[in-house]
Amino acid sequence: MTSMQQKRRAAAYDIAVTGLLLLAAAVGWSDLVLLVSGTVVSGWELCVVLLCVAVVVGIVRAVRVRSTASTAAPSRPVPMSLARGVAIVAAALSCAAGALDELGAEYYVLDPAGPGGCTAVVRETSFLVIGSGDVYAVGPSHIGWRPSGSWIADDGHRPIGAGTYELRWSEAAGRGGHGTLSVHGTPTDPIVSGGIAGVHC
Repeated sequence: MTSMQQKRRAAAYDIAVTGLLLLAAAVGWSDLVLLVSGTVVSGWELCVVLLCVAVVVGIVRAVRVRSTASTAAPSRPVPMSLARGVAIVAAALSCAAGALDELGAEYYVLDPAGPGGCTAVVRETSFLVIGSGDVYAVGPSHIGWRPSGSWIADDGHRPIGAGTYELRWSEAAGRGGHGTLSVHGTPTDPIVSGGIAGVHC
């Protein structure tokens, strides 16, 4: 392998690693959820997966590029080294912040699914005396990009976990699902805001 080919291969690996790290950082800070075979993968978990893939690609670069005995291993340009360093820090902070935000959170995949496979996925959490929830509309892409509705309950009440909710789907024909999720509190733990959320794929 010539020196030029070596440099091009090294650059390709470096770009791939940096791109994966930046994608991990973006995903970790986002509100998206991924539904895989009925299991919810949160943004911070996907961030960790992408971070691990970036590490593997980096190891492959070290093995395949630096193992060439005929010539010295190509050095990494300063701008690329700087970009990769920033991306590593951003990805690590993003994963850590996402994991911290997920402490105590629970996810639920609600039945039944709506028209066209539209699925309601709920994230519930509580902090001190406040309970909160977000509902995502997950369609054929299996990705919920952001919550389509949310609510706040008193005394840390979790209506989905407690079963005090109703999910109804529209029977109107159409390409995407159109549903309504109604959450209910109790006399002592009422829903403070957002008792009805739309679920639209």
